[in-house]
Amino acid sequence: MIMTDETVRALHGLKLPGMAGCWTSLEETHRLDKLSLRDGMQLMLQHERDTRQANRIARLIRNANFRLKASMEELETDTTRGIPAAEAADLATGGYIRDGRTIIICGPTGTGKSFFACALGERACRQGTKTLYFTMNTLIENLRLVRLEGREANFFRKLSDHGLVIIDDFGMVRLEGQTQHDFEQIIDDRYNRKALILTSQLPVTDWYGVFQSELIAEACLDRIAHKSKRFLLSGESLRKKY
Repeated sequence: MIMTDETVRALHGLKLPGMAGCWTSLEETHRLDKLSLRDGMQLMLQHERDTRQANRIARLIRNANFRLKASMEELETDTTRGIPAAEAADLATGGYIRDGRTIIICGPTGTGKSFFACALGERACRQGTKTLYFTMNTLIENLRLVRLEGREANFFRKLSDHGLVIIDDFGMVRLEGQTQHDFEQIIDDRYNRKALILTSQLPVTDWYGVFQSELIAEACLDRIAHKSKRFLLSGESLRKKY
């Protein structure tokens, strides 16, 4: 037991927690002396790989800052609700992320827009994609803060470094002044390069009114609408469930 404790401490000291956990498990199940060095090493290495992968996924999910805990496995697919099973399954493969496409999810309050978006984001994290989630309000707050502190260049680089950005509740706040220019830059930086998910209570045809400038509205919506995949959700409110 003393040797086991020393081994476990040494493995943790070498930043090999998966191997340490595997060693402890083998000791507790009395398998440590029954395995060859080759088999034991392969088993410990696999545990280390699995542990690092699980930790990376957990870190990606935590850093994404999702508003809801959601997963594609929990998503209720129903053509009458606006989420066909085949189309949801296709998105779950992550092809839209590799292609840098935009996903638009519209519908009334409570129809599951945010849950759908967060479920896609959670799946992206599990596939190893760096993801960021914002509500429109929090995005505007971030934009104003980084402008005030002179960190806007770093903020835009951070967004560009993420394979998927989710903006929830687009259209709830009117975009004016510098904020609409900043939003245009986000859209332009991601166009055909990095994936974007937008949710909104407003139909896309009403999005022009969100912008103070018609020119900026046209520039943004031309990029947003082009090659985007759209979902229009409907049905009874799911707020009580989610």
